[in-house]
Amino acid sequence: MPIEPPATPWDFPDPSAVADDLIAIGADLEPGTLLLAYRSGYFPMPLEDDDIGWWSPQRRGVLPLDGLRVSRSLRRACRDFEIRVDTAFEEVIDACADPVREGGWIDAGIRTAYVELHRLGWAHSVEAWRDGRLAGGLYGVATGGLFAGESMFHRDRDASKVALVGLVDLLDDGVPGRLLDVQWRTDHLASLGVVEVPRATYLERLRAAVVLPEPTALG
Repeated sequence: MPIEPPATPWDFPDPSAVADDLIAIGADLEPGTLLLAYRSGYFPMPLEDDDIGWWSPQRRGVLPLDGLRVSRSLRRACRDFEIRVDTAFEEVIDACADPVREGGWIDAGIRTAYVELHRLGWAHSVEAWRDGRLAGGLYGVATGGLFAGESMFHRDRDASKVALVGLVDLLDDGVPGRLLDVQWRTDHLASLGVVEVPRATYLERLRAAVVLPEPTALG
């Protein structure tokens, strides 16, 4: 069972009336702050001046568990990998933080915060292994019926997609109302079935999701 950390002293404002994706700046990355943020519809990303930005997109990217698009080639690729959970969390986050990747945003503070959140049982990695080697994966935060995806990487072709297929399989346990958040829709994610929903819709679904039991496959 995840360990509930001490409550944060920070409050997050209701993002509903803010016409921007960036809602707040500041606070900290303590476990209690991060959990309250996710449960309130936020996620953090560092800003250029080393402040922490707290984001709640007006158009939220979500992947319906029954909407994942698995092509024939991806289905074949799935047979070449083994899916593991939480066996190499730090290696996954380090691969996602590789500074040579375009648009990298995971700094030392983010890494430290999510490694601690993993230690407490809230942050998870889903990994695609091939021939005893980590070939790709993703990590995110699970609280109740929410899985908030943070980043993914691949070293072998299709390995990150295979990890996403594995994540959907883990979450799709028959409990209605689970929510797989991917922050923003991109063309790449849209090709896998990610859709956009208005912020108000996301927040409504989030309130219902966070009170659900957590998937046993991530426990």
